[in-house]
Amino acid sequence: MMVHAVHVLSLAGTALAAFTGNVNYGSPSLHHPALGVSISKVAKRAYASSPWDPSQLNFTHGVASGDPYEDSVILWTRVAPTSDNDKSNVTVSGTVGLYNHDTDSYVSKSSSPVCVDWKISTTDSFTTLANSGTAYTSSDIDYTVKVEASKLQAFTTYYYQFSVCNSENVSPVGRTKTIPSKNAKVDTAIKVAVYSCSNYPFGFFNAYGNPVRKDSVDYVIHLGDYIYEYANGDYGWGDSYGRIPQPDREIYTLYDYRRRLATYRTDLDLVASHQNFPWIPVWDDHEVADNTYRDGSSELNNTENSFIHDGGVAVDQRKMNAVRAYFEWMPIRQVEMDDNLRIWRDFSFGDLFDLVMLDTRQYDRSITDLYWNTHYIHEISQDAGRSLMGPRQEAWFYNKLKDSSSRGATWRIIGNQIVFSRMNESLGLGNEDPLNGDSWDGYQANRNRTFQTLYENNISNTVFLAGDSHASWVSDLVWLGEHDYDEQTGSGSVGVEFAGSAVSSPCPSGQNVSLAAANSASAWLTGANRELQWQDLYYRGYYELSIGYDSLNASYFGIPTTAAKQGYEISLANFTVLPGENHLHRQNGSSAAIVAESGSLKNGPLVQTNLTHDTATDEWFVYDGYTSTSA
Repeated sequence: MMVHAVHVLSLAGTALAAFTGNVNYGSPSLHHPALGVSISKVAKRAYASSPWDPSQLNFTHGVASGDPYEDSVILWTRVAPTSDNDKSNVTVSGTVGLYNHDTDSYVSKSSSPVCVDWKISTTDSFTTLANSGTAYTSSDIDYTVKVEASKLQAFTTYYYQFSVCNSENVSPVGRTKTIPSKNAKVDTAIKVAVYSCSNYPFGFFNAYGNPVRKDSVDYVIHLGDYIYEYANGDYGWGDSYGRIPQPDREIYTLYDYRRRLATYRTDLDLVASHQNFPWIPVWDDHEVADNTYRDGSSELNNTENSFIHDGGVAVDQRKMNAVRAYFEWMPIRQVEMDDNLRIWRDFSFGDLFDLVMLDTRQYDRSITDLYWNTHYIHEISQDAGRSLMGPRQEAWFYNKLKDSSSRGATWRIIGNQIVFSRMNESLGLGNEDPLNGDSWDGYQANRNRTFQTLYENNISNTVFLAGDSHASWVSDLVWLGEHDYDEQTGSGSVGVEFAGSAVSSPCPSGQNVSLAAANSASAWLTGANRELQWQDLYYRGYYELSIGYDSLNASYFGIPTTAAKQGYEISLANFTVLPGENHLHRQNGSSAAIVAESGSLKNGPLVQTNLTHDTATDEWFVYDGYTSTSA
């Protein structure tokens, strides 16, 4: 009895602070504490419970880091007695689950806390520590641990590790990096990998692992669709790959979203990317549901018919479940929010560039194309009241652009989800509604206000990044109809856009489209869109940016197949932007690249070599489906 009393008093004296040290107990919104988990109640419950025996615990999903600042970074892990997720379905307020899945074997909610130590150092031997600490986790937050490692030096590589308290049970060693101080000169180019749209049943996430094997970047930017919400077979069959998303149903509950995120985080290349690079992610639509907007999605909205058809699922509750799980599982900070869904934020990388991460999906987006209202969206696409971001985020965004220019940052890089440039897609969409109403083309007044901010304030060197479309698009930024534009030279442009393909989600023309058919469609698209300089539909992949004062370079990589786990990639095209030009730098007169491997390059040659780099062995060979020859 005395020993137990001493244990309780000891835990009471330290637990509250240690629980507080785990960011995941907090709310995603600092101004909405009700969206968090009551630390005082969790700590009080834990006083009478013995911590887990270290031998019963495992670091189930590796480690991760993200949202780097000049003096701190977020560190993440999960340490749990089970690889499964907490199935209590406790909502962020209240204790009643949204569903009762009678066929599920529920994991009992545990009152036992897990004590975790963490440390961070400039060496992987941890001989000298830059900082360290202790945090508790529990089933309330799915046994996730997220801490802010502070007191760090700017633009410095660090190594970090977690361990179960008072044991030899340790996590893998992770690597991370802070960003330069806001007004500092940066003595080397900064390199980032840019991703979007990873779909588990459509194949392996090889694209995530290739920069790890090459050790080619400093940071990772993810533009969303980190997960998909569908059951196996609804959008991709994972049976032949052994990649059936769990739970195998369309997801709605807090448990569902936790389990789906956990399933994705078993992909070894994704684990490796998180372990080796700090991430700066933002969500798109499928982190919640398809074609989301403020009040619903393509299959769910706040109407009586929807509520009846979908079994009493509320849009707001589903979105809250998704956001809570995302906050627990991703290495992101709490943002100083006035609103409960804000993820939009910015980062200053010295005086080299400012990175502005937008939310054009979940926060305050006007109604989008829900498939049954396509013509209606086309009719209202120029309505001045339509917004992708809502008035608060829009005002913040325009002020960030102006502030970045005023402070003298060389580049302004905008991470957003959807293709910004106007795209005539009548080849696939038809002549009646040739524009994609789910992209910026469905919100033309919002795009015009963005252009107006750039032109009227003489803001140069703006680079938009985009994902979502499962294809690659490289364009000059042009306010068509308002400013003259020469597609041969780029004169009249106010910036550039780099939009990337998917990690594994299929080509818009279908998973089994041939290279010839895809390239033919790309040629039509570059011909129909003046500002579009290169387009590729065929390859899954990613792109890397190398950002310096003298130039910004974009390198696109295609993944030959996602049907097998491998490190193969093909260089597709390379582009350069020079400061002050405000358009893609023209090579050989009028082409934005010297050559392209695939797709269609305006005014430039297409040369298919199939020259493939195996990033696992650093060997080069000619890829030809299931056979290859050495280069």
